Amino acid sequence: MSHRNIILIGPMGSGKSTIGKIIARRLHREFQDSDHFIEARTGVDIARIFDVEGEQKFRDRESDVLIELLNVNDRVIATGGGSVLRGENQRLLKQKGYIVFLDTSLNQQMQRLRRDKKRPLLQTENPRARLEALLLERRPVYLELADLVIKTDKRVARRLAADIIDRLPENIK
Repeated sequence: MSHRNIILIGPMGSGKSTIGKIIARRLHREFQDSDHFIEARTGVDIARIFDVEGEQKFRDRESDVLIELLNVNDRVIATGGGSVLRGENQRLLKQKGYIVFLDTSLNQQMQRLRRDKKRPLLQTENPRARLEALLLERRPVYLELADLVIKTDKRVARRLAADIIDRLPENIK
């Protein structure tokens, strides 16, 4: 078995947590979600951290958690959508894992997130415009970091997970 992690990156609503759990179960690996890890550690949800500490302090926490999560091998890790913005995180992700970008369209994000009231970056008058701005900013970074790009639109999570596993290099499985 490889000593590299499988790291899922992509925008909110791309299915990182759902697909990551399936991949981890099928490959008999531990699954970790960086946002859930932060919530468990702090005892409050991400929205509350954004409210009280602001986005920069949240990003600091996110960087610290990535270091901790990536310090253990053979995990499947779902990252927060904005975790790729810092250069230090980019270097760490590339060094410590095989990166899978779950490429999701704006329309698919809107469909999946239409009832979500917990995501602080979507608490705006125009969530679609916000998602579009985030995608414009982050998509080039996702593409640059990715070892594998998977289109997720209109696809079932189990099938996506199987496709990802099939396309992983043998030394990663």
